[in-house]
Amino acid sequence: MVFAPIIGTLIYLLDRDSNRVLLINRDARPDDDHYGKFNGLGGKLEVDESVVAGALRELQEEAGVTATSLLLRGTISWSNFGPKREEWLGFIFLADSWEGDLLASNDEGSLVWVGLERLLQACEVDPETRAAADLPMWEGDRHFVPLVFDGDDRQFHGSMPYDGDKPLGWVYQRL
Repeated sequence: MVFAPIIGTLIYLLDRDSNRVLLINRDARPDDDHYGKFNGLGGKLEVDESVVAGALRELQEEAGVTATSLLLRGTISWSNFGPKREEWLGFIFLADSWEGDLLASNDEGSLVWVGLERLLQACEVDPETRAAADLPMWEGDRHFVPLVFDGDDRQFHGSMPYDGDKPLGWVYQRL
């Protein structure tokens, strides 16, 4: 079967001075497939748009800022993802400098600064209870979010098949 994904971007805005990451709390629309979850910023590429142009546009639309530093950290292919069981190819970016005034919210939810340590702790799962910390996110994000911030200069490129809302696996390599 040929993989024919929706192409999207996911940007994590890091304030290095405060060691906090800007996330969106998808709390605006109960019919949103991501409702109730915290996520990076981003979305689908538009026709004839490059991946970088799409990332910059999404950051401007969702947070009101223009990244002056944008580093591609990796790519992920998600299959059978979410309630609509979509195929996605995501380009994951880290931005640590920007211009403009940050919005407090957008049509998808509230923008929230989360301490990097808290975000990384939320990615850890208790081996006995299989429960994660108090930051609701897609279960699969717990696998790759630490790679965005780990300081390894190499990009990661992974695949994460889903069964609706549940990840079935995670494999990646670094280049």
